[in-house]
Amino acid sequence: MSLSDDGGYGGDGHRSPEAGQTRTRLPGSDGDLYGSGRRSRAGLSSRNLVTIVGVIVLLLAAIAFANRGGSGNNESASSDSPKDTGPAARPTTPTGTKPVTGKNGTIASGFAKTEQGAESAAANYAVALNSDGMYNAARRQEIAQAVYAPSVAAARKADLDKAYSAPAFLSRIGLKPDGTAPKGMTFVSRANPVGTKTESFKGDTAKVSVWYSTLFGLAGTASQKPVAESWYTNTFDLTWINGDWKVTNFTQKNGPAPIGRDQAVASAEDMSKAVQGYGGFTYAR
Repeated sequence: MSLSDDGGYGGDGHRSPEAGQTRTRLPGSDGDLYGSGRRSRAGLSSRNLVTIVGVIVLLLAAIAFANRGGSGNNESASSDSPKDTGPAARPTTPTGTKPVTGKNGTIASGFAKTEQGAESAAANYAVALNSDGMYNAARRQEIAQAVYAPSVAAARKADLDKAYSAPAFLSRIGLKPDGTAPKGMTFVSRANPVGTKTESFKGDTAKVSVWYSTLFGLAGTASQKPVAESWYTNTFDLTWINGDWKVTNFTQKNGPAPIGRDQAVASAEDMSKAVQGYGGFTYAR
């Protein structure tokens, strides 16, 4: 969340396109781009086609499971799909690369010097920079130290302190001057990465975009700032320093935001229980 939207930090896709998009054709649908209403001379019915496709999918899944070979890593297998002439993003899926084991405080560290490693770092840094820890002076310093490159960390710490400790800002989002929630309230500030995209990757530098949703607000029966959802895309400039990726700069823009479903809004009590009962992620990708 940007500060202008009452939360988060201020402004200062998945890996390179190798796989295409899979087109799904619904039999008998109007506006069919692949030949309206045509039927194979072999006379296969729609039900037979669905059955055959289902069997193939199950076989592929079984082969993928058998090939895991007890490696302990989550792997995915996908069938070959037709490729478009233009670039297309691949969904963020589990790979054979093991997750990092290091931590810098509560933030994952030791990301691989690969596109996936850079995407992992960017996703985790987006989570950290949107966390409720940013509203605590000591925790904020730890996050800045872990996320930013040494060359910019000192300046960023000063900027963050100035922004997040401003009385007017804290009052506007419903927090007390020390950055804590009023009695009986639960403060929520979380980022939930949906996907990542490597914009560029060369040697010791990378540019990665992270698309994510945020939950931000105060959960409680008397809350005047209820928890709401927003969507953002951050683009991080990363540099490889001392065996890890660090942020040198980033930009933020709104969206893309999906259409919300017609779902009943949770009660203040249910929202508080959910926030307290479900911990946020500490490692993404």
